[in-house]
Amino acid sequence: MIITVTLNPAVDKVMVIKDFKTGSVNRASEIMVEAGGKGINVSKTISSLGGISKAFGILAGQGGSFVEKSLNLLKIDNDFLYVDGETRTNVKISDPINHIVTDINEPGPVVSKEAIEKLSQKLSEGMHKDDVLVLTGSTPQGVDKDIYKLWIEAAKAVGIRCVLDADGELLKNGIEAGPYLIKPNIHELESLYETQTSSMDEIIELAKRLLEKGTEMAAVSCGEKGAVFVTNSWVAVAEGIKTTVKSTVGAGDAMVAALSYGIHEKLEPEDMIKLAAACGTATVTIYGNQPSKEDINSYKEQVNVIFLYR
Repeated sequence: MIITVTLNPAVDKVMVIKDFKTGSVNRASEIMVEAGGKGINVSKTISSLGGISKAFGILAGQGGSFVEKSLNLLKIDNDFLYVDGETRTNVKISDPINHIVTDINEPGPVVSKEAIEKLSQKLSEGMHKDDVLVLTGSTPQGVDKDIYKLWIEAAKAVGIRCVLDADGELLKNGIEAGPYLIKPNIHELESLYETQTSSMDEIIELAKRLLEKGTEMAAVSCGEKGAVFVTNSWVAVAEGIKTTVKSTVGAGDAMVAALSYGIHEKLEPEDMIKLAAACGTATVTIYGNQPSKEDINSYKEQVNVIFLYR
């Protein structure tokens, strides 16, 4: 089973506004409302791939009910803890004329230590040896920044492989526990080590540092340039695929979904890398956060993977 955790879910409201202008009246040409949050996005893409996951996390209020009902309609198993307050609504304004996406994200509810303890208990009871645990996204107010580190340590102790996709303190602390796979984007990686990269070689060298605490693989998404995958045995680069970008929202989550699926299904490295690149590409071509299996398979055939050494 693949277990996803979303501590700060959202109702994602995507608005397509051509030539969006601040300080002016803007009219949307398209509107889409769906369940969001990084772990939830991962579960949705896993569903597209034909995999099975179970989504855990924290919900609140009417927004939370909408998220739960949406996952139930998609037949995605879930077990959320409800708290007081209201699940946030995040507005994504996509401007296809200027090729700009503007995110307006609410903070979400305040979550108590008692609630985190209850969720930790749910996870402990719901996970089993050989599961894959996906920890991704921001944490709500009231949650310590070492939460992912603690969960990774507990999961590894019982034979569960962990995938970490976070930034800032959550990433820095989580690395110390040595998750099986870490997937930052290039900006998160540069911020972590307080540096700038100007070449693929520099990105690779920086990614190698993520393996120092016992991590098996680091996958760094680099936007239109593609992605870099680093292990202690080999390094691979998936070249970017030229396509029309409608929205970058959820692209990284789709890659995490493919990598988690690949780990769980024991895919060969090249197949897993191609699937990850295809899922990310398929997601940027739509306004939602769940690419179709048909689009994924189409882009998978176009992915060129270069192994620099094995």
